[in-house]
Amino acid sequence: MTSLSFLVGVVGNIISVLLFLSPLGTFCRIVRHRSTEEFESFPYICTLLNSALWTYYGVTKPGSLLVATVNGFGIVVELIYVALFLIFAPPRIKAKTGILFGVFDVGFVAATVLGTQLILDGEMRIDVIGFLCAGLNILMYGSPLAAMRTVMTSKSVEYMPFLLSFFVFLNGAIWTLYAVLVKDYFLGVPNGIGFVLGIAQLLLYAIYSRKHNNKSSKTSSDELENEWQIREPFVSSSTSTNMDEKNHV
Repeated sequence: MTSLSFLVGVVGNIISVLLFLSPLGTFCRIVRHRSTEEFESFPYICTLLNSALWTYYGVTKPGSLLVATVNGFGIVVELIYVALFLIFAPPRIKAKTGILFGVFDVGFVAATVLGTQLILDGEMRIDVIGFLCAGLNILMYGSPLAAMRTVMTSKSVEYMPFLLSFFVFLNGAIWTLYAVLVKDYFLGVPNGIGFVLGIAQLLLYAIYSRKHNNKSSKTSSDELENEWQIREPFVSSSTSTNMDEKNHV
């Protein structure tokens, strides 16, 4: 069982790394244009906070090294993302990013570490950190609900990329399985919710992308029919003209 949970945890680490790297295209665009345009820094501030707390949880709880390693990688990646916002964002967004980073990623994390180290110990410390991590993770997994609502109202999957939804589904599934194997409910509950939301996103994608394809196919068919109707009079006219010329001759 231990070897199986370790293998599942390694696969979970790989999927989580891909999930952390999924916004890479966005940040390549930011660097290329030297502007953050309309992108918001808040999701990356929250992901950095989430990674920091899970790393602390993984270090504190015995046998949770895999949780600590992947979230340690997440801290490095998200720090780079936030730094790029501080470099390329307009002054107002740059100031907002700096304040949010200071409050959540420095202040809140420092208060959590100091509070749990000075006041709590043993299983109580692990439980409190676990509750904080699980609560924040549920909020983060719930953030795509806004995108899902946009898909349903606009009937378009433009604002819900398939790969991101797919990796959210895989990430939730693999870490839920890992949590069941190691009997870690703090890890299992939020990732179980993420797994269900991932399925919902993929179902929405399948429904509305199919509708879009059917609509595109119908549009193309109508365009071809209209084009043929436009061309047909010219063919008839040309044929009639040739026949008239032959009769005249």
